[in-house]
Amino acid sequence: MNIPQSSKKRVVIIGGGFAGISLAKKLKNKNFQVVLLDKHNYHNFQPLLYQVATGGLEAGSIAYPIRKVIQGCKDFYFRLTSVKEIDTVNQKVLSEIGDLHYDYLVIATGSKTNYFGNKEIERNSMSMKTIPQSLNIRSLIFENFEQAVLTKDEGERNALMNFVLVGGGPTGVELAGALAEMKKAIFQKDYPDLDIQKMQIHLIQSGDRILNTMTEKSSAASEKFLTGLGVKVWKNVRVTNYDGRTISTNTDLSIDSATVIWTAGVQGACVHGLPSEAVVERVERVRVNEFNQVKGFENIFAIGDIASMKSEANPQGHPMMAQPAIQQGNLLGENLVKLINNQPMKAFEYNDKGSMATIGRNLAVVDLPKYHFNGVFAWFVWMFVHLFFLIGFKNKAVVFLNWVYNYVRFDREGRLIIRPYKKKSFTTFTSDEI
Repeated sequence: MNIPQSSKKRVVIIGGGFAGISLAKKLKNKNFQVVLLDKHNYHNFQPLLYQVATGGLEAGSIAYPIRKVIQGCKDFYFRLTSVKEIDTVNQKVLSEIGDLHYDYLVIATGSKTNYFGNKEIERNSMSMKTIPQSLNIRSLIFENFEQAVLTKDEGERNALMNFVLVGGGPTGVELAGALAEMKKAIFQKDYPDLDIQKMQIHLIQSGDRILNTMTEKSSAASEKFLTGLGVKVWKNVRVTNYDGRTISTNTDLSIDSATVIWTAGVQGACVHGLPSEAVVERVERVRVNEFNQVKGFENIFAIGDIASMKSEANPQGHPMMAQPAIQQGNLLGENLVKLINNQPMKAFEYNDKGSMATIGRNLAVVDLPKYHFNGVFAWFVWMFVHLFFLIGFKNKAVVFLNWVYNYVRFDREGRLIIRPYKKKSFTTFTSDEI
């Protein structure tokens, strides 16, 4: 990897998400050599991926170069690579560009979509965890409408205009709201030769309420907002299969759709090489103690979504969200400094600052530790918080101006098919059919 030798202890961080970036900032110009590895050269702000997917924002406005984050940091290096395995015996990280010895290793690889073992759903549906995936969804949405204009088959046209979101968490809810607003304000103007009222948006939730990690008040409000926008919310329904054309469920519900977006679950993006006792099998998260040390190791840590920190007070572990990741990254930076100075480390305590979700224009729900509210004020709070956590002044300014423009004009100008995406499993039209 062409990393120079140093008299300092070497910290290797795998992953440039919220946790990895927070730790990297904390270790800036401390008495370490720090090497950050990631398969992308940018950090992306995942909470706003759905706006990229629906044309509200361009990808560049929610991404920030990792090398710019570490500019000016002494003895700090970034390498663009995927990690293949960890050699815990020889204290090495094995990557596509070579091997690297570590004194301290921090696994901050985040999470990936969990399809619960259903390979056909995985093959035929879309997921939204990365910027490329969001751009694929955006392309597919508009390509479907372009095909709907051309086909004479009504069943085919309806399937192309039906959108199914599986999973009633924040991602599914926010994406459903964004699509509903596009139906109301965009598609009817862009495609006057289509009956846009036939466009359907389905949100399927296996539990008895959407946003089930929030309060019942916020859950009920979000469902009311969605149904008011025309979204069909299906609760206590579990998707069993999707063959690329038809959604099958454990009930009588069956939907023909060319676009199914799977937001029903996540699991840790685990790295090979850790012993089995250190990994929670079902969710692929790494077992850690209160200092984020991986079970069985003193110099290997895991932070963020990948870390499973369970206790009697918190038997389920911390939620796979940005705030626990940021807080764990910050504390680990302090603890590593304590460690090399032979000082006792501080145990992690999660400060739950609340959760929120936006459903659409002037519609959001916010749960704070002492207050719960929804509507217009909640929408402005949601905007302020997301702007605050974006990295880079330019990104904050661009996103803010886009939101102001979209609000005033009720428009989304990012509806461009820049990188065409074709689903192999769905019908494509020949020149004869056109």
